[in-house]
Amino acid sequence: MSQANTAPRSDYSGPVVVDPLTRIEGHLRVEAEVENGKIKRAKCMGTLFRGLEIILQGRHPFDAPHFTQRVCGVCTYSHALCSTRAVEDAINKPIPPNATYIRNLVLAMLFLHDHLVHFYALHALDFVDVVNALQGDPVKAAQIANSISQRDVKPETYRQVQAKLKAFVDSGQLGPFTNAYFLGSHPAYHLSPELNLIGTADYLEALRLQVKIARAMAVFGAKNPHTQFLIPGGVTSYDSLTPQRIREFTELYRDALAFVENYYIPDLLAIAANYKECATYGGTRNFMAFGEFPDPGGERDIEKRWLKSGMIFDRDLGNVRAFDKDKIAEGVSHSWYEGDRPLHPYEGQTIPKFTSMEDSEKYSWLKAPRYDGIAVETGPLAQILVSYAQNQPEVKPLVDNVLKSLQLEPSALFSTLGRTAARGLEALVIGRQIETWIKQYENNIASDKQIVENYEAPKSAKGVGLLTAPRGGLSHWMVTDDDARIKNFQLVVPSTWNLSPRDEKDIPSACEEALVGTPVADPARPVEILRTVHSFDPCIACAVHVIDGQTNQVHKFKIV
Repeated sequence: MSQANTAPRSDYSGPVVVDPLTRIEGHLRVEAEVENGKIKRAKCMGTLFRGLEIILQGRHPFDAPHFTQRVCGVCTYSHALCSTRAVEDAINKPIPPNATYIRNLVLAMLFLHDHLVHFYALHALDFVDVVNALQGDPVKAAQIANSISQRDVKPETYRQVQAKLKAFVDSGQLGPFTNAYFLGSHPAYHLSPELNLIGTADYLEALRLQVKIARAMAVFGAKNPHTQFLIPGGVTSYDSLTPQRIREFTELYRDALAFVENYYIPDLLAIAANYKECATYGGTRNFMAFGEFPDPGGERDIEKRWLKSGMIFDRDLGNVRAFDKDKIAEGVSHSWYEGDRPLHPYEGQTIPKFTSMEDSEKYSWLKAPRYDGIAVETGPLAQILVSYAQNQPEVKPLVDNVLKSLQLEPSALFSTLGRTAARGLEALVIGRQIETWIKQYENNIASDKQIVENYEAPKSAKGVGLLTAPRGGLSHWMVTDDDARIKNFQLVVPSTWNLSPRDEKDIPSACEEALVGTPVADPARPVEILRTVHSFDPCIACAVHVIDGQTNQVHKFKIV
């Protein structure tokens, strides 16, 4: 197995600009100052204005889930559920247990769908050289694949993949792999041809699997994306209460879990073992997790969630602190909005005030959320760390086993590699729990068929929905007027926490912090930047333009 020299170029100093690094929730521009081959300062710039908060003003509260879930085309259900929780928090009444079970099952499948799509479709090309897979030996690839997981793949499977790939290469049109053609000569790529072949084959298999997961979500949600079964007070999945529909969901779920266990996790560990240098950079210090998957009756109490909630500061895993929603505030000192001080989301304002793309002070459409004045990371790494630190039995043994397998210490979790690994672990932990929730749901509906309570829209009320989405802590904040209309609505999304600009104290966001110290082996092809940014799951990247600060030469290439 080849091991290329991945040491950063010590002779390069200057700016590197990645623009646009597009995402479902907006477009991202990354500016980095490189000194002696490593990033010393970075800026994350959200370059697309949404305005959902403005659109929602004056509308009926029950409309919010239908609007907010269209913020994103990937984790749509997250926003719908979060808005529904915000309305229910304002109503301040319980929902039926069956509604909680059904919501949890759909959300769990969303995690599996989102994490598989991210790893294979959006992040894998940061590590896998697809074209080099043509050089792989199908017999050796099958031996490796069968040795790292419980699957019985034949060499013929890999020969068929190579035949399809060769047709792409010979035609000069590589389809989804077009923009990775240059990777074979990049010093930061060093998987063997056989592992590249396995990764390419499993990418194709993941495309088929994600369709099954979407179908499972639609069993209860009616459609995917943009589910249609949520209502403040419960769910409307009456046609899904039959044993036949539950069996359909169960079969699709088991196919998904088998893929996570036999493909996703083994592939993740195989890639991680060859990229341990990614455990030396890309880390942050502070973490926030809302926890998730409430028990019936505990929808609005994050202390009654299966995955643990909490805060970790300065990487101190021995001191997990309780989360306090009153300590959240959003600043706009470096954002294209009016305002001169951080505001709690209930009092938040969304008043656009664009200056220019060249403005060094205001440089993003993202606000700067902070927890008690501290920039925090949210997402799978934060959730896994918080649960791991609290010795959650479903989490801690898995994390310890992965660290042992990779021969790494817990400190390695604070890195680009740790963040990517945590996403896979979160998928596995949640996937294995789904069977328990299915049984609990089946036992409950045997004697109780209620799935919704009818409630009136809340007047002159406040409500917050706190939800852990696949990308991290998501919160929707709603204020209604005397006529039960939305007076104010603020979305504080995971990507805002992780990719915000600096705040009024010049404190960088999680991603800006994580990029500092990241090596750049080739400034014309800064794949290390992509690895760190993609580890936060920015959805998708379409084009990169890199400017050499010494020659002003513009290098252009695309990333899929």
